[in-house]
Amino acid sequence: MAPKAAAKNKTPSPDPNGIFSGMAVLLVEDGVQPRRLQIWKQKLVQMGATIETRLSKKVTHVFAVNSQALLQQVDRERLQRFKGKVLDYLWIEDSLRLGEKVSEETYRVQIDFEGKGNQNKSIASELSNEQASSSDELSSRSKKFRSSSIENVKNSKLDEEKNSIIKTPESPGGSSDNSALTLSPANLSPKAVTSPSQDSSLAYCPPDLNRNITEIFGKLINIYRALGDDRRSFSYYKAIPVIEKLPFKIESSDQVKDLPGIGKSLQDHIQEIVSTGKLSKLEHYENDEKVRTISLFGEVWGIGPATALKLYDKGYRTLDDLKNEISLTHAQKIGLKYFDDIKTRIPRNEVQEMEQILQKAGLEILPGVNIICGGSYRRGKSSCGDMDMVITHPDGTSHKGFLSKFVKHLKDMKFLREDLVFSTHSEEGTDSGVDTYFGLCTYPGRELRHRIDFKVYPRDIHAFGLIAWTGNDVLNRRLRLLAESKGFRLDDTGLFPATHASSGKRGARATASLRLDTEKAVFDFLGFPWLEPHERNL
Repeated sequence: MAPKAAAKNKTPSPDPNGIFSGMAVLLVEDGVQPRRLQIWKQKLVQMGATIETRLSKKVTHVFAVNSQALLQQVDRERLQRFKGKVLDYLWIEDSLRLGEKVSEETYRVQIDFEGKGNQNKSIASELSNEQASSSDELSSRSKKFRSSSIENVKNSKLDEEKNSIIKTPESPGGSSDNSALTLSPANLSPKAVTSPSQDSSLAYCPPDLNRNITEIFGKLINIYRALGDDRRSFSYYKAIPVIEKLPFKIESSDQVKDLPGIGKSLQDHIQEIVSTGKLSKLEHYENDEKVRTISLFGEVWGIGPATALKLYDKGYRTLDDLKNEISLTHAQKIGLKYFDDIKTRIPRNEVQEMEQILQKAGLEILPGVNIICGGSYRRGKSSCGDMDMVITHPDGTSHKGFLSKFVKHLKDMKFLREDLVFSTHSEEGTDSGVDTYFGLCTYPGRELRHRIDFKVYPRDIHAFGLIAWTGNDVLNRRLRLLAESKGFRLDDTGLFPATHASSGKRGARATASLRLDTEKAVFDFLGFPWLEPHERNL
């Protein structure tokens, strides 16, 4: 028995005819997560490549995250004599994903031998200056943790255990251990973009060939969120961006068995879906009374998975049953009372009229204030589930204290009717100085309640807030993944260089964000093709 067990665990033999056959590879380790580096090494060797430990004549390819990392590990003179290819690691990821070598030309790393125009160097200098001039503020901000998943804020809503603004971490489940939840950037190819003017957005827009799979996985994400099963929810969350980027329609699970984030269990799900057009696991959950009830309760604004489960365990089965539950918070009672109103979509023309009302009211209080309705309205949709208002002031200071006056004015106008969350940080300098209001409003002359959110950002981080609250969630996810692949953490309050813990794991963010004043500047920095708001319905 022992020899069989040993054989079972033995590393697969290299394939002499694999897609990396004939390649002699040097991997620059600086800036790369150790686990990811180990996976790349294994895949390269299994598919025919050899790994070299130093730059020599045998090396055909060098892989690095950027020029700076390359020059820190490899001697400049050797590099200048090197006749092979220096490529971004994403070439390996994309080749593995497609099962063949992709074009090397668009993945080349430009080596900055003179140290001129080194973007990373200038960034580091800028951050150093910022940190030196505002250490007190940054010390305070470093104690705060903010979500980079704006869409999950709305989906998770407000549970009774949280009596302030919801801050869910990047994972759908809400675990705060972000270091263990690193997403693979396999579906991203920033090097494929050479100029924002080129029609290169096709490289990032999902072909939508496998919606039959991703829609089912999306439903399972919501079910597992409702059940509080963070681990399973996150496994489907990771798989969706990998699948939706594939340039072919999946006809067999064999086509995805080597893709990152697609394990044996998900391969089996995919095989069942492509064979039968459905998934028995999803049908089981959709027919299960407990799952249906918990999912229903979770649709009430303010009720999260933990509360929904407690209510189910108390014997409640319908929304009418909940009306007599004394433990519900004020916000949850409001969400329950106006459940049907909140579910009613708002026609685009009405959102436009309400945006104009808000802009006029805002200017009456603060001349020059910038108020934009984001979300599906800004993306050009014909109707909206709610209104996401992103606010700032160009002078960088007058936004402070604006939200309190604005809300009072809108209540006097009978536009705002019920409060859900109200949190101000601009004057205290906490939580990145972002002020937040969630509530219910009415279209003039009606009593039908609609959800509305106000987010007031300091001018220097307004672009990040506008991107996050415009969406869509697919784009936001891709931008975060792309930022992670470049060693940054992206959320609605900035783009932060990722820091390393003492264990060497990357995960936490630095306390100072890069200064990028426009949405386009953020896209350009990440190497993502510029998309107008109406082009962001990925």
